[in-house]
Amino acid sequence: MTNQRTQAEIVRQSLKRRYRKERRFRLYGMTAIAVALLSLVVLFTDIIGKGYTGFIKTTMTLEVVLDGEQMYLEDPTDKDQISMADFQAPIIAALQRYFPEAQSRKDVRQLSRLSGNYASNQIRDLLQAQPELLGSTQTLEFLVHDTVSVYVKHADNPAYSIRLSEQQQRWVDELVEQGVVTTSFNDVFFSRGDSREPSNAGILGAIVGSLLTMLVTLVIAFPTGVAAAVYLEEFAPQNKLTDFIEVNINNLAAVPSIIFGLLGLAVFIGVFGMPRSVPVLGGLVLALMTLPTIIISSRAAIKSVPPSIREAAEGIGASKMQVVLHHVIPLAMPGMMTGSIIGMAQALGETAPLLLIGMVAFIVEVPEGFFSSATVLPVQIYQWASSAEQGFVELASAGIMILLAFMISMNGLAIWLRKRLERRW
Repeated sequence: MTNQRTQAEIVRQSLKRRYRKERRFRLYGMTAIAVALLSLVVLFTDIIGKGYTGFIKTTMTLEVVLDGEQMYLEDPTDKDQISMADFQAPIIAALQRYFPEAQSRKDVRQLSRLSGNYASNQIRDLLQAQPELLGSTQTLEFLVHDTVSVYVKHADNPAYSIRLSEQQQRWVDELVEQGVVTTSFNDVFFSRGDSREPSNAGILGAIVGSLLTMLVTLVIAFPTGVAAAVYLEEFAPQNKLTDFIEVNINNLAAVPSIIFGLLGLAVFIGVFGMPRSVPVLGGLVLALMTLPTIIISSRAAIKSVPPSIREAAEGIGASKMQVVLHHVIPLAMPGMMTGSIIGMAQALGETAPLLLIGMVAFIVEVPEGFFSSATVLPVQIYQWASSAEQGFVELASAGIMILLAFMISMNGLAIWLRKRLERRW
């Protein structure tokens, strides 16, 4: 009887230890998930907190007298006069109507810094397009200078006003109260290319460059990767050479992306003499980087097709090629597409290989084709993030939000395709 009690006590103690281990294991897992979610919340909070102001632009609306004598301009169609004219003078004169006391050279200089650097170009372009407006009064909307924009967006935070003098802050406050300086949705951000001035910079050029680069990557990597996977799974003989190729494909998936940039620099630019900073070159480099991911995912999808499908097709007289083209590839296509989309999403966020092939250049114009100079979203964000101006910090965070939206959309599409087209055997 005593031995039976002892055995029962041993079993109870063993069960208690087992349950304690299980609780600790669950606690470790829940802690890991909580840390991951907390990190994600901190990341998104920081990005959104810094980036939401990037979607807001600050403008000033002024009644501008296009006085030719004030601008030293008699004929807007004369290129020589246009190049020598002072298009900043009408803007300063319009501001002086609100602040007539600003007449000294120092005050005029501070007043001129309230408007953006491209405001004078706006008047020049207007007169070149419509010379008959010379001498008239026009209501024009200008982007304000970056320092003014940051001050207006963060009016409740004194840390953002240090780049404006007290007099400039007073002027801006009065213009805001009178409705001359206002904020609105930043359409400039989505309609222009890069610029030296944050308020005039946009992300359209980078988005178009990324789309062109991704198109080249897809056209090259998807058919090549699928063809390689089909050959390795369905036709390649099982020998040492095939094993060597398979091992190296798996290893290539773990190679740092910058190595592919060095390869592109040495081969495509060094040997073939391709131009730098064009979508075709970026697409070729990213295709090399994405190929291992597509091959591995495509091989896994082909392996998941049951052998009975092949045997049934061969049983009714289909050739090996017919079995592959008519049965194996269609059934494996959802898995292939899912892996390819994930590989493309990874390529969309890559920066390191593109830096080495010159896609870090300052590109103002929106690319018009595959051989136009271009940059891509991650590189554009990198350039803005490395700038000192607060306006570029806002644009970098806003650009990260756009990039995350693209990547989440692509991953969501991959999940939808897998759920929609997946077949269970």
